[in-house]
Amino acid sequence: DAAEAALRLALSSGPVVLCDVVLAEVTAGLGHGSEVMDALEEMGLRFLAIDQRAAIRAGEMQRKFKQRLAHKGAPSGAPEAAATRAMPDFLVGAHAMLQCDGLITRDQGFFRDYFKGLKVIVPSAP
Repeated sequence: DAAEAALRLALSSGPVVLCDVVLAEVTAGLGHGSEVMDALEEMGLRFLAIDQRAAIRAGEMQRKFKQRLAHKGAPSGAPEAAATRAMPDFLVGAHAMLQCDGLITRDQGFFRDYFKGLKVIVPSAP
């Protein structure tokens, strides 16, 4: 699948990390924490906690998002989720921006809009 190919390419270029939010989401979907972490480490992934700077940036970006939403409203045709972005999205973006070299995501528009300069890697079909 395209996401797996993007992950393999990223791993060939250097370390690939998961932040607190992504680790929690993966664990929720796959099972027990220790087993999940063992599997992720076997794949070459490692954990890197969100630091204070990234947490602060996430809060700043969510505030900017809410201000923009209050001023302009949700984009026409946007799914309801786009109008109610949760803090985890901002934490992931800030972590990638300040503590990593890039972010593998299919949600390129949001991350490019709120995290200018972040290298966004979009999985694409071969």
